[in-house]
Amino acid sequence: MTAELLVAAFSCLGAAMAIDLVLGPRSRWTRSAPYILTALANCCLLASGAMVMAAHGAKRLSLGRLFGIGHTFLVLDGLSAMFLVITSAVALCVSMCFVSWSRSNAGASGRGLGAGYALLAASAAAVVLAGDAFSFLFAWELLSVSFYVLIVHKRTSEDHVERGWLALSTAKVSGASLLLGFLLLSSRSGSFAIASWHAVAPGPARDVAWILIVVGFAAKIGIVPFSVWMPASYPSAPGPARAALAAVGMNVGIYGLWRTLGVLGHPPLWLAAGVLLTGGATALGGIAFAAVQSDLLRTIAYSSIENAGIIFTSYGVALTGAATGNKPLAALGLLAATLQAVSHALAKAGIFIAAGNAEAVGHTTRLDGISGLVKRIPWSATTFAASALTLAGLPPSIGFVSEWFVLEALMQQFRVHDLAMRLALAGAGAMAALTAGLAALCFARLIGFSVLGGPPGGRSREERLDRYAGAQGLTGESPTVEGIVGRLGVGALATSCIAAAVLAPLLVRFIARGLSTVVSASLVRGALRSPMVLQPVFANFSILSPTWLWIILCSFFTATFVFTVLVSRGSFLRVRRVPPWTSASSEPARTASYTSFAYVNPLRHVLASLLQSRTEVRRIPADTASATTAVLGADTGLGNGTGLGNDTGLGNDTGLGNDATTTPGTGAPTRTEYARTVSDPVATYLYQPLRATWLQAARHARRLQSGKLAWYMAYMLVTLMALMAIVAATR
Repeated sequence: MTAELLVAAFSCLGAAMAIDLVLGPRSRWTRSAPYILTALANCCLLASGAMVMAAHGAKRLSLGRLFGIGHTFLVLDGLSAMFLVITSAVALCVSMCFVSWSRSNAGASGRGLGAGYALLAASAAAVVLAGDAFSFLFAWELLSVSFYVLIVHKRTSEDHVERGWLALSTAKVSGASLLLGFLLLSSRSGSFAIASWHAVAPGPARDVAWILIVVGFAAKIGIVPFSVWMPASYPSAPGPARAALAAVGMNVGIYGLWRTLGVLGHPPLWLAAGVLLTGGATALGGIAFAAVQSDLLRTIAYSSIENAGIIFTSYGVALTGAATGNKPLAALGLLAATLQAVSHALAKAGIFIAAGNAEAVGHTTRLDGISGLVKRIPWSATTFAASALTLAGLPPSIGFVSEWFVLEALMQQFRVHDLAMRLALAGAGAMAALTAGLAALCFARLIGFSVLGGPPGGRSREERLDRYAGAQGLTGESPTVEGIVGRLGVGALATSCIAAAVLAPLLVRFIARGLSTVVSASLVRGALRSPMVLQPVFANFSILSPTWLWIILCSFFTATFVFTVLVSRGSFLRVRRVPPWTSASSEPARTASYTSFAYVNPLRHVLASLLQSRTEVRRIPADTASATTAVLGADTGLGNGTGLGNDTGLGNDTGLGNDATTTPGTGAPTRTEYARTVSDPVATYLYQPLRATWLQAARHARRLQSGKLAWYMAYMLVTLMALMAIVAATR
């Protein structure tokens, strides 16, 4: 039955690609047909993974010599089945949202998008199922191609193509690193079968393979210094495609890391320390840049880097346990990382889809621009809030449970005897704790300005919405992007973010069964103190019950609400209308309210060294000041300055502000404008010099095209002598 479901799934995905490429968007049905077929394919993949998980077994499907290089086969064991269930469930919700999005006026136009999305789903499933090196690498390259197709589909400017090339270049680095690592292991084991690599003897070759494979997967999930492509590329993808890139694509890279640990086992201790510190630095840098962005999509993209860093840090805990022989610590690290991966997949898919709907309604992605408009799409607003709470790691969401496990895992450094590893765990724990605090600040800002806020410029909410809609060219009701199928998709994602916390003990049992390929399932189930209480695998350390937390919170809320209604004799429910006020002012149109730029301005100062924050101040006559900055209101703070964010360049965010003052002695009104820019140090100090060096080398190499014949002959002679010397030395 499993084989039939897999055949049906890949057949549906192939048909989806064919329909999109052949028929194209001729009608609403041809536009939505690829996504309907992809949804059906994900249902089949989900069912096949669930059947294997329920049967506690493994399936091996032989494909013969399909690719002509060795024996090709698919393996569906506990680990691959678990990731197949997770990715297929999220992809099913994304496909449902794609159906509504494609059928609306904001839907896709042109061929390629449906085919690219179907290719993404097919290649992700093929990577998870691959049992040999060649089929794995072949599916990995197809995954990179699907990323490129989805990112460059809009092609509204040259930037989209450049961002697509940036993502593709990073993917090629990832693929090359995996290719070298796989070839090294295959040459030592004498087989392309991934499961046979556990027989490779410890030594330098095994350690080098460990490094190459970890680097290859780290590049895919966005670990520093390979993280620069995410904030540049994710916003370029259209609609729900961003959710597919962030949720489905990252899970495939995480699966590769888990599979590597299960196959190779004992890693070098210094690699575990490097993974811990790199993951902590990635998480802290990602959330710091996410918190100061003025563009919603770039904020969410940077938070993907933060989540990748947290998952990578937990993976470092698992590597530490495996390297030191502490199996419970390895189980705790993998459990925490898998919970964080589930949390990220659900929340990131939900928030990207909700942000895309807000963009379609408001025709902007600026935080101040979409403020209030998201209230016109209540399903997306609810999903946005639930996803943001999850990404912030706040109760009562599954993000709170996963981050609790991550912090508890990093607190186990006293169980490791090596001093260097203790320091690495302590340093990673400190960075993870600071990351959790900044995440709460970042996503509280998103909820406040996107869900609870309202656009400036009017005296009432309705008037402000109408004025902003008129300024954006919208008339009457905003165009809906929440069809019935799409509402079911975003509703399922929002519900899962909360329900997964309530059912966390069941989720732990599910993960224990999936991780049984890597660590003992009984060790992972040690996280169950009782049927409703969790602990970090080690007994008598700490406990948490997200299920009881939900019961108690709901009971307290209900009791408080009933008591208030009874004491007030029903007047509590009576609607009272009072003049609105902002910052002790009864006139909200006055320039005295916070904007998203001002909310995190203190953070720009505190983390100025990390963010490379720079400020430029200039005074200009008030009548020549920018009309945009004059209209948007002001940031509360010293000088009463207005904040307007504008993302520019790779890893940069520029904020503009202005103050209305009077020139001393003349009485002439002037306006002070300031620009505050933050830039990514990785892009500034690593990629920009590399790019300049590469371009300079290309200019010098261009001279070879018009050189003299004597130089060509000399070049060939030197090359031939070098090759002969290499051959002689290797014999």
